[in-house]
Amino acid sequence: MNDHPTPGHPAADYAWSRSGGLTEKPGAVPGTTELWLYADEFSYLPGGEVALHVHTTAHSYDLEILRDGAEPVTVAQYEGLPGKAHATPPDAYEKGCGWPVSLTVPVAQDWLSGFYLVVARTRDKRGRTVEAEGFFVVRAPEDRRAPMALIHTTGTLLAYNDWGGANHYRGLPDGHLNDVPSPVVSRLRPVARGMLRKPDSAPRNIHTDTPPPGWTPRHPPYEWAAAAGYSRHHADAFWATYERPFTVWAEGGGYRFDHLTQHDLHADPAVLDGYRCAVIVGHDEYWTWEMRDAVDRFTANGGHLARFAGNFVWQTRLQDGDREGDTQQVCHKVPQDDPLYGTDRQDRTTTAWDWEPIGRPSGTTMGLSGMKGGYNRYGSAMPRSTGGYTVYRPEHWSLAGTDLYYGDTFGSAPVCVAAFEVDGADYTFRHGLPYPTGADGTPAHLEIIAMAPAVSGGEDRWSGRVPIGAPAHEVAGLIELMYDGNPPEHLRHQGYGAAMVACFQQGENGGTVFNSGSTEWVSGLIHRDPFTETITRNVLDRFTAVQPRQ
Repeated sequence: MNDHPTPGHPAADYAWSRSGGLTEKPGAVPGTTELWLYADEFSYLPGGEVALHVHTTAHSYDLEILRDGAEPVTVAQYEGLPGKAHATPPDAYEKGCGWPVSLTVPVAQDWLSGFYLVVARTRDKRGRTVEAEGFFVVRAPEDRRAPMALIHTTGTLLAYNDWGGANHYRGLPDGHLNDVPSPVVSRLRPVARGMLRKPDSAPRNIHTDTPPPGWTPRHPPYEWAAAAGYSRHHADAFWATYERPFTVWAEGGGYRFDHLTQHDLHADPAVLDGYRCAVIVGHDEYWTWEMRDAVDRFTANGGHLARFAGNFVWQTRLQDGDREGDTQQVCHKVPQDDPLYGTDRQDRTTTAWDWEPIGRPSGTTMGLSGMKGGYNRYGSAMPRSTGGYTVYRPEHWSLAGTDLYYGDTFGSAPVCVAAFEVDGADYTFRHGLPYPTGADGTPAHLEIIAMAPAVSGGEDRWSGRVPIGAPAHEVAGLIELMYDGNPPEHLRHQGYGAAMVACFQQGENGGTVFNSGSTEWVSGLIHRDPFTETITRNVLDRFTAVQPRQ
């Protein structure tokens, strides 16, 4: 979630700081066959053209373009394309690669809306296959839209993509550790290995077992990445970890839906018009003001939002880099580091949405906030919790047909639907039921359906000798910086929070927002947990019905 050194603490020794691991940029591993690519945009309509930028040290390469999902379909193939290596800026993570266009691909009128993988293949000097992936999304034209749209989390992709050597978390040189973030990252570069395609068995950011006494924290996703040659951030964001498992499950269940990106929301506030339901899955930590505007406009006009995701935290800005078209994402996180701090545009400062000068609390859009949630079953953050949700309102329509009772738990380990990064709200209990206090801007009529405890980060019981996934002092330090040592009351005791499944109506005539409050909700679909599946179906069926049940 956070990554800034905090007052009184040294730079955090993160689990992902360990030496070794994959570094992806030209020249990083001399003597290897290099192959990378990216498209000039994240999404296109049928009839458009995809400009692909390919860098390779091989003489030639092949390309396959396929619509990924429950039943992947190849839509185009190219063989024997001439290879060429291109000069790449040392700060390509910020400025973009600047590679020329290698190939333009027409988006046929009959290509369905979906997530399209672009797989490049060549052979190294020993005859072994070398592969690389890029992607683009095909949007649906207005005259053939499905009932719902899946919004791909391209803001969080940019934040964690460390291709070129840096991202919003780490990479800028600082000596022993390597966790100084780049506040500016580029869209015009390849995606780090593992975010688009990886084995289904790759570890997720959760502890699925219960550690014994005397345990030392382990971080299987990072260990696996180092051993298998994938980005250490492969499990932190995007398609292969989050949206793809949902797509496979939903397509297999007969649901029809189109695909959009957060960047489409930013570019067109009306892009959701005509849909009954918008869906977000996984990790949607980063949003621009304009992206939120599009969602708020949609729900205010009666559209429904099904958010099976967690860790809604940061405001970002998009800006033109060396090329027009919002090619860079900006997120300083500490308000005072942002040039807009203290100006008449201070509400666009790139820090946590819950920073009061922005005037737009997370809860007004999503009902929940990452600042009031935290971590569960991640490193030394609650390693022996149930990993599931405890039910408090079993009569809620989303739990119909589950046979869940008050106090029951669902999605527990090894499934862990309430794990990794989770969202909550400031709350209190009355007569055994949780209610929002509203102190954090959460709507007073928010219904808290289920809950799980959460902490702001991992506890260090090893005196700094063991790397921690997300040290607990991070959030406290950030809040101190955000408020110059005088935070509001509801943020003064931030060591503990809660994950929540919650629901509310957006205004008197607006749509309904259902929020699962966890990045790992999709784990319940992967493992076919009957409770998670039933709840997910209840939400999608209700939100896509022509006349939703009251």
